[in-house]
Order: sequence, then structure tokens, then C-alpha cells
Amino acid sequence: MIIPLECEFFALRGVALLMDTIYRVQERINPRLEVEGILATMYDSRTLHSREVLARVVEAFGDKVFHTVIARTVRFPETTVAGEPITTYASSSAGAAAYRQLAREVLAP
Repeated sequence: MIIPLECEFFALRGVALLMDTIYRVQERINPRLEVEGILATMYDSRTLHSREVLARVVEAFGDKVFHTVIARTVRFPETTVAGEPITTYASSSAGAAAYRQLAREVLAP
């Protein structure tokens, strides 16, 4: 499972609680449940807030954090209205490139 994390402090707290729940499920019900990684989303490198949240995520979860980061862009809301994935709606956009990079990262051995 991939856990998307909006680069906001409250979302970071929510992921910490979710990870606690996942660990309990692994111990009690399903030891094969795996977290493939945490994906930072809606990242805005211009803000100190986003940069601090990303740094804390990496500090807290280390290797579980994907190297790929999905930046905030106006294209994502447009794709929702169009009812298409970003890779077809705006295939040359930075958002589409980021998701292609994520796919390569997930599929890498």
C-alpha cells in the first residue's frame, strides 16, 4: 500500500496515527500487510512549511518515504473536472512526469 501525505503538519500527525494502526493490524490480524511507502503530495517548495513537513516525514519514516515528490500544481484540479488522469489530460506537465517517476520507483527492483 502507498500512503499519500499532503505536506501539511496535521496530515503528518494523521499518518503517524495510521502507521500505529497498521502496526496493530500486522501484529493481530494480517502480518503480511505491507506499506510500500509514503508519498509526499501537494508539495510547494516555495514554502518553509512544506519543506519542514517533508524533512520531518523523512526523519520519522526514513526509507519508507518515496524519493518522488508530487508538487502542487493547478493541473490536478483541472484533471478532476475533466475526469481524466493527469497523464492523459496534461501528459507533458510536471505532475504527469512526477507520477511516471513514481511508477518507475515503485516498479524498480
